[in-house]
Amino acid sequence: MIGAGTNFVIINWVANPFRGDKFAAAWAPAAEAATKFGAHAWAFTRSKDDPLHFMQIAVFDSKIDFERYWYSEEMAEARIRCAGWYQVPLLPIWYATVGLGVVSETIVEPEPA
Repeated sequence: MIGAGTNFVIINWVANPFRGDKFAAAWAPAAEAATKFGAHAWAFTRSKDDPLHFMQIAVFDSKIDFERYWYSEEMAEARIRCAGWYQVPLLPIWYATVGLGVVSETIVEPEPA
């Protein structure tokens, strides 16, 4: 469950010039794969102001769960496939949630007449 005390890891990616689209298409499935290693949520975002900047966010219970994902053979192979499309080093940064809120609208469908 995502709430107070939740651990977020953020990885800032910078694609090399003229490689942003290739990187986005290739890395999105790798970012989603975090859920196979225990992530409760994930996001892979691209800056609208600078389309070479990406941010990957994942929510894990513990850092060891993230490390199982990040250092897995599957992710190592994904990074190799994308080699030359992004700048290194990559530094995962951990955050603990201080506050969190969600706004949602409930849509009620009309009953058929």
